[in-house]
Amino acid sequence: MTSIGIIGAGQIGGAIARQLARLGIEATISNSRGPDTLRELAEQLGPTIKAGTREEAAAKDLVFVAVPWPKLPAALADLPHFGGRIVVDTNNPLQKAPLPPIDIGNQASTAIFARMVPGARVVKAFNHHAFWNLAADPDKEGGQRILFYAGDDQAAKAEVAALIERLGFFGADMGDIETGSRLFQPPGAALAGPDLVKMELRA
Repeated sequence: MTSIGIIGAGQIGGAIARQLARLGIEATISNSRGPDTLRELAEQLGPTIKAGTREEAAAKDLVFVAVPWPKLPAALADLPHFGGRIVVDTNNPLQKAPLPPIDIGNQASTAIFARMVPGARVVKAFNHHAFWNLAADPDKEGGQRILFYAGDDQAAKAEVAALIERLGFFGADMGDIETGSRLFQPPGAALAGPDLVKMELRA
């Protein structure tokens, strides 16, 4: 079993933890304030979700990072080299409304993120849904909610795709970071936001 860590326990990090807990998948969740502040959340989610330190979460085989964009540098500062482990970038260059989007120039946000996690095999995913859709039942209207993902490492993408499938979503590979991730990178990307569903064709 791949061990899982979550850095960030807000709306997106919490939604991911709930989906993992629903299937009894073990994970360590962390925030900037320390594990004692997450005991209640962990108890609500059940025995497979443990509260831990940022360092403990970052040491897992597959690490979700779900932190507001302005707080990313501090959240990832001084962590050890990731040594080829998988890091899932769920973050977007946004601020809380009504504040304007963050200007990152003509860049893929995940390319910027990747520079903050040296040694990681980065996959962009779990970022384009509103948190309430991400936390909801993956089954919708007789189909599966779609989760897009992108990355430069095929093996890392395959592992993330397998987890997406295990959670009950339909994973759609959008290609690499530089081109593919921009297709579902908020704000403004055509595939960022819509709650799309894959339906089965019936004869």
